Amino acid sequence: MSDFTTYHALAEENGKKTVPPTINVPEQPATPLTHSAAEAPKTAGYAPPQAYPLSVGSPGVAPPRSAGFPSNAYNLQHANMPQGQLPAGILSPYPHGFMSPQQGQFTPTSPSPIGSLDAQMNNLNVGGTTRKKKDRHAYHTLDQGTGSSQAFNGIPQGSTNPSEFLNASPMPSPFLSQPVTPAMNQFPAAAGTFVSATKGRTGAATVDTSGTSGRVDPDQIPSIPRARDQAALHYQTHDYKTMEQHLPPPSSIPYNAIDQGNSSPKYARLTLNNIPHTSEALNSTALPLGLVIQPLAALSSGEQPVPVLDFGERGPPRCSRCRTYVNPFMSFRSGGNKFVCNMCTFPNDVPSDYFAPTDHAGNRIDRDQRPELNQGTVEFLVPKEFWTREPVPMRHVFVIDVTQEAVNRGFLEAFCDGILNALYGEITQEDANEDGSVPEHLRAIPPGSKVAFITYDKEAHFYSCSPGLLQPQMLVMSEMEDPFVPIGSDSLFCDPYESRALITSLLNQLPKIFSAVRNPEPALLPVLDAAMSSLVDTGGKIICSLSALPTWGPGRLFRRDDSKLHGIDTEKKLFQTEHSGWKRTADKMVELGVGVDFFIASPGGVYMDLATIGHISATTGGEVFHFPNWHGPRDNLKLSAEVKHIVTRETGYQAVMKVRCSNGLQISTYQGNFKQQSSVSDLEFGTIDADKTIGVMFSYDGKLDPRLDAHFQCALLYTTASGERRVRCINTVASVSEGGAELMRHVDQDAVVCVIAKEAAMRMTERNLKEIRHSITEKTIDILASYRKGYSSDHPPGQLVLPENLKEFSMFTLGMLKCRAFKAGAEPSDRRTQVMRTIRSGSALTTSLLLYPRIFSLHDLPPTSGFPDPNTEQLVIPAHLRASFSRIQEGGAYLVSDGQTTLIWLHSHVSPALLEDLFGPGFTTLQSLQADLNELPILQTHLNAQARNLLAYWNSHLGSRKQTIQLARQGLDGAEYEFARLLVEDRNAEAQSYVDWLVHVHRGVQMDLAGQRKRGQTAQDKEDGEQTLANLRSMGW
Repeated sequence: MSDFTTYHALAEENGKKTVPPTINVPEQPATPLTHSAAEAPKTAGYAPPQAYPLSVGSPGVAPPRSAGFPSNAYNLQHANMPQGQLPAGILSPYPHGFMSPQQGQFTPTSPSPIGSLDAQMNNLNVGGTTRKKKDRHAYHTLDQGTGSSQAFNGIPQGSTNPSEFLNASPMPSPFLSQPVTPAMNQFPAAAGTFVSATKGRTGAATVDTSGTSGRVDPDQIPSIPRARDQAALHYQTHDYKTMEQHLPPPSSIPYNAIDQGNSSPKYARLTLNNIPHTSEALNSTALPLGLVIQPLAALSSGEQPVPVLDFGERGPPRCSRCRTYVNPFMSFRSGGNKFVCNMCTFPNDVPSDYFAPTDHAGNRIDRDQRPELNQGTVEFLVPKEFWTREPVPMRHVFVIDVTQEAVNRGFLEAFCDGILNALYGEITQEDANEDGSVPEHLRAIPPGSKVAFITYDKEAHFYSCSPGLLQPQMLVMSEMEDPFVPIGSDSLFCDPYESRALITSLLNQLPKIFSAVRNPEPALLPVLDAAMSSLVDTGGKIICSLSALPTWGPGRLFRRDDSKLHGIDTEKKLFQTEHSGWKRTADKMVELGVGVDFFIASPGGVYMDLATIGHISATTGGEVFHFPNWHGPRDNLKLSAEVKHIVTRETGYQAVMKVRCSNGLQISTYQGNFKQQSSVSDLEFGTIDADKTIGVMFSYDGKLDPRLDAHFQCALLYTTASGERRVRCINTVASVSEGGAELMRHVDQDAVVCVIAKEAAMRMTERNLKEIRHSITEKTIDILASYRKGYSSDHPPGQLVLPENLKEFSMFTLGMLKCRAFKAGAEPSDRRTQVMRTIRSGSALTTSLLLYPRIFSLHDLPPTSGFPDPNTEQLVIPAHLRASFSRIQEGGAYLVSDGQTTLIWLHSHVSPALLEDLFGPGFTTLQSLQADLNELPILQTHLNAQARNLLAYWNSHLGSRKQTIQLARQGLDGAEYEFARLLVEDRNAEAQSYVDWLVHVHRGVQMDLAGQRKRGQTAQDKEDGEQTLANLRSMGW
């Protein structure tokens, strides 16, 4: 594991770090909240952490000492320190308190004892066995340690006390009848008989629904928070070795991956890591065969960067038949004179300058010195034949809305401050080199990159900030019918560090300059065309702000959202653009290698037609950052953080992607935000960044050979932000079996959920939402019924059998039904469109958090939570709570995030002492807190430091969006409705509770087993013959 040193100890004594031991807090059902004094390191000037009393009367009033509350809960002194003195190790809040990736890990929960279900469900059992796999192919031999390489997917390895989730003895498994194939040697496992769910997550979980009492204990059904915490425990002290383990870690936890030839799951995740050799065997499982690719994914600090290789003008070796790039799975024959393609098995001649002899096992003797032969992800510098023009460092064009609404709402000032923060941050004059230049490691953008600034309302204003000028110069373009750039490229673009004084002066003056100009209507499309014209010769990125519906000039838009259209078939038109001008501009931008990111504010929740405006971002590979109900004092910090994130994250432009697969498979469909000329052409992107993900679905065009493995290669040709033309190759391998039984051992739940959600989002422009929700439900039943029929027929009919690797799958599909994109009931079309496109381009991590949020309780944090463990030097994370109001305690305080929004929910009877420790002296009631608070103050209290560290951890690990807080005070703030929406296990007006959903799914499975299930077909299905998600097989799934 990497050495994490940036977390500090809670306090220091005599020059030595003093850190309390790690405390594992099991998740418990809701009980009356009590407090007791907690011990903490006693150091000079530091008071022990406080236990917070609960108020049972009016808010802000401590209750009297009475039965049911421990007496010592009311005698603790307020945790204070002398003013100006901070305990060592308390981290500052974001943005200065951001922690680098992989510096924090979870302290997991210990599973609480599980009793029997007394109602419709009980005896959730796991059975099955694991088999020992053979060694890998000779030409992939790696030195292996003596430790176990047992598969892990959410349950730590090692011995645990069996519960009623686990079988007391292993049940007979149909897997044992399957012969061991050579293909399975890609994933060697430890020998032995499976006896526990802690040993590899094989077998099945069963839920008995034959009870009659009508009560179900939610503690006994599969828990996503418990699974996440247990997985984090394992990977806190273990690396993920890509060729030694069957399944990748859950996407929602931090981990270090060691690339052994198979790409890290941060770059590519297969839904099935063991693939049936025929389409019939795959169809019998109803599971999708897909690949989730995040080609520029950010790595942890402890992981090795992607190697960059230069083969000169000849370029890297490739298969002459299928054009696959050289990779670790190609074999060498004839003493090293031939290499055999792992995709099409065609033998190729080895170029003379690439020749190396082979050893007795057929491995090249220079294999260890060749990254392209021992690492799954590499980059090649490409020769000039792959250039469409001379590559240059990326150029950024900031297009700034200066209309009346932007000025009045503070959006203009906030956006300008965000640009300054993104470009310069905390750089001072002392940081500069002797010649006045900024060191490369302090630059937000690479050397050679340039920026330009355009403002607009009814007219467009172009600015020159060339270093030789005394002040910025402005030129006005009022011709919107035929937009052009009235200034030369050399004057428009400048180095932001050479022209820092001019740029700072310009951005600081813009709010004042346009405060006297009252143009309420923006003309957006012509300005985007002009900005695109400035990038014709180079390509680059446009970063645009917008605060009002663009109703002026060519491409003007009108309000299309009508509540009468919601819930009917024509609602799907609200999620796509019907304006030809916007489509033409988007296509032209992709052709030129230009991408667009939008920052759109909707003051008062006004309609902004994100379907049309966001079409440009979706087509060019950009992103839309939407701020519904924009309120400057609350949202300006988040806006600034998001602007900095998109400027500094890894980004490429003028990109083309090609995916190749083994003989017997073919690409069926792509999922995501991109441009594709036809169903068989490559994917094109104006820009592509570290947060963008593409889904690829495969179908069979023959049979796979069980004696061979199935291989997949993604090749991304792009220009880096520093101006190099490269191709990134991501190689993934899966074993092949003759049946579907072995497949169920190697299902990646996060990848399955991600591709199903992406497929549903892609269909939103084709089908109405009711059909999509029905298809998600049918797909859930199909998968569970197929497993029951094919691989667990020996269970009693009253049990709902859940595949062990898909145990939480039903909860994720329920989260889909409740998310804003697909939910029933009224929802503004802009909000649906935003979530739809987030799912389409989001990673497995983004999708997982969006469908099931993270929740911490703040009122009962153990004293060690939020500080580094002395042994691992990783942040101790408290137990996560289930997303249900039954887990919310009276008087509690909770931190909740779905990766897009972070809330602090405060009960109306929250302790005044807790409020003072969290927000500062004088804040003893909910009413005294500022409603627009967006960050925690830096205080000298234990709880405040814990909360700030946890928020900084979320910012560095969980999802692509930057997290700032929003208060949700019970009975006071509208954000409380958002908090209630995030409690996805509870029943609401649109969907069932988790327990009811499992019962509903089980009923469907029973009907399917009895042959009584009728697959509903809508009128549109009958009319055009299209299939639903549930019925898709060869083409879509």
